[in-house]
Order: sequence, then structure tokens, then C-alpha cells
Amino acid sequence: MTQETDIERDDRDSFMRLLGGRGSAIDASLPPIAFGAGWFFGGESIVIGGAAAVVVGALIGGFRLSRGARPLAVLISLLAVMLGALIAIRTGDAADFFLPRLASNALSALAWMTSIAIRWPLLGVVVGVALGQGRKWRRDPDLVRGYSRASWVWVGQYVVRLVVFIPLWLAGATGPLTIAQVVLTWPLVAVCVAASWWVLRRSLPEDHPGMRHPREPAA
Repeated sequence: MTQETDIERDDRDSFMRLLGGRGSAIDASLPPIAFGAGWFFGGESIVIGGAAAVVVGALIGGFRLSRGARPLAVLISLLAVMLGALIAIRTGDAADFFLPRLASNALSALAWMTSIAIRWPLLGVVVGVALGQGRKWRRDPDLVRGYSRASWVWVGQYVVRLVVFIPLWLAGATGPLTIAQVVLTWPLVAVCVAASWWVLRRSLPEDHPGMRHPREPAA
């Protein structure tokens, strides 16, 4: 096994570990499942569905806090669930529970596209911070290009959700929205992480030392 192969394997494992997000992705799918189940088995009661979602969200938040999660991140997740429940109760349309998620995906797609346009691809920002690199990766043109190309995969993730969610929301299809939320959470994230790693690695020159070793530009 060559040194280059070892570096590539280490980078891949680090990338998957940093961005896999399995726990958070699963957590994000549980309140919508609770809402859909509560709504369906509660005789299509939005109040019951909303209460079930908030309770599950609170339980997840408590569990994550006990495991050392950041309080702000936990609070934001719980507030998003509560907001969805309040909107649905206010409008009387159960499908509106998913409106905050639609808005979140639309804003995320816009943010990632903007970051690519200004040459601060968010994938590089996230990985750079996680690896303690600061802005070192920004001084490596190959990494900037690789992260930019790989960031388009993440844009695609959000666009796929919007393409599926928006017609279902317009149709008021609460059940299918619940199912779509599950399918397009952890499974889609897993595909996105794997695909973005492939794009990043293929975008770097063969002699590049990898994402953990940004190269300084030639003087």
C-alpha cells in the first residue's frame, strides 16, 4: 500500500466522520414521524400531532444535552419543531407543519450557492473548522476548487428535498410528506457525504497531500 493511498484513506475516514451526521439526521426525522403518527392515529388532529412532535423533540433535546451537545443547537432544533406545530395549528392544515423545513432547505441551498460564488465554499469552511485549519485551506487553490465542486453536491441535496416536498405540501399530503422526510433525511445525507467526498478527491491533483494538509501557494 502506497503512502498516497494511506493518506486518501485517512482523509476519507475523517471526511465521513466529520460530515456523516447520522445521529443529527436521524434526530431530525423523528419529530416529523411523531407528528405524522400523532396526526393519523389521533383522528387527523393537528393538536395531537403537534404535541407528539414537540414531546419527541424535547426528549431528543434532553438526550443530546446529556451527551454534551451544544445547548444553542438543541434549542434551535426544538424551536423549529414548535414553530412547525404552531403554524399548522394556526392555519388548520397539517401539511404546514413542514413549512419551516421547506424554508430551511431553500435558505440552505441559497447559502451554499452563494458561498461557492464568492469562493468561500461552505464545505471547506465546515471541514476547515472541524480540522482546526482556520483559513489555511483558502490559500490552497486546489482545495478551494475541490471544495467548490463538492459543495454543489450539497446544493443538490437541498434541491432534491424541495423538488419532492413542495408538490406534496401544495397538495396537502401530510402522510407522504412524513414518509418523504424520513427517506430524504439520513439516507440522502449518507449519499450526499459519499458523493461529495468522491467529487472532492477527484478534483484534487494526484500529487496533492489531501484535505488535512493544505498546500501553500508558490511564492
